[in-house]
Amino acid sequence: MVAAKLTALGVAVLELLHERPMHPYEMAQLMRERHVETRVKLKAGSLYHTVDRLQRNGFIDVVETQRDGKRPERTVYAMTAAGKDAFQERARQMLGDVVPDYSDVLSGLAVIDDLGRDVALLELEHRITRLRAGVASDEVIIERLESDGTPEIYWLDFRFSAAQRKFELAWIEQLFTDLDSGRIPFQDKKLKLKDNHERKTG
Repeated sequence: MVAAKLTALGVAVLELLHERPMHPYEMAQLMRERHVETRVKLKAGSLYHTVDRLQRNGFIDVVETQRDGKRPERTVYAMTAAGKDAFQERARQMLGDVVPDYSDVLSGLAVIDDLGRDVALLELEHRITRLRAGVASDEVIIERLESDGTPEIYWLDFRFSAAQRKFELAWIEQLFTDLDSGRIPFQDKKLKLKDNHERKTG
């Protein structure tokens, strides 16, 4: 299906073009204002590359070229009928389908015992510090969105991301406590290797 060609950033671009035609610079500004970076990797180069790809696929088209004084020309894009169809299909998939999330933290948790107690606890402390800062930042942004009167349906993505971060913080803090107290004990792998060797040579 053509909709499968749409990346998360491509969907974000078409999401904006649902509102009105606009140029990539305006898209970037709105994405920053709406904290789109919490759900897609947002870089100027990748945004312009995505816009080019959407145009090649026939999902958007040029409707105007603007010039403001001595500034470079800005190309304004609008969504095509094909783009709307692709957007609708991909958006339905993204909302309804459950796909595996191969997060780095899952692999990190799997090798905690290999890192050893001291290193593992230190890195968990680092993660907790960063998560606490993220949760505090989320609370400030949510408070601003609520006070601005922004309809909640427009920032459900941010609410979900903030809830995930808050859950992860609580989970990692409990894990740290469990490891530090010994409730979840680290295994002495050197001892285990020695025992296995003795059994094989005994």
